Amino acid sequence: MAIRDLVPWTSRRGQASVRRSEEVNPFLTLHREMNRLFDDVFRGFDLPSFGTERLLDPATGWPNIEVSETDKDIKVSAELPGLEQKDVEVELTNDVLAIRGEKKTETEDKDRLFSERYYGRFERRIPVDNIEEDKVSASFKNGVLTVTLPKSATAQPKAKRIAINGK
Repeated sequence: MAIRDLVPWTSRRGQASVRRSEEVNPFLTLHREMNRLFDDVFRGFDLPSFGTERLLDPATGWPNIEVSETDKDIKVSAELPGLEQKDVEVELTNDVLAIRGEKKTETEDKDRLFSERYYGRFERRIPVDNIEEDKVSASFKNGVLTVTLPKSATAQPKAKRIAINGK
């Protein structure tokens, strides 16, 4: 193997050019160019982009949720500002917790000049395993829905401490 085989450049008609790392993988280059193309096309329609900005868009995953787990249960909290308990539905089916509802507008569209608030139907689906379905409970306080899902006895970890013997 020659030293020139290790240098990241190719010769085109006698001119040396440095290869960019994206050019090594043509699929990555194609993916980036397609994202840029769609971003350019939809920029004029005031829609979120298809790139990383879409992941940061709050309406993409509304409502915002928080999931915590202990040895005995899983807790799911959802922020639902401006909603009441009657506007929200919680359902557990086939090991999937579904939180759905609708946030209705408070003013008519003709009176609204500008709004960044989210209105409309929403649904979040969270997969959960080994839950005691009969003991699931939910509470709604100050615009925060908290669902407690107790784990079944088979799902709770059983740990035994093992002593380490020295020689």
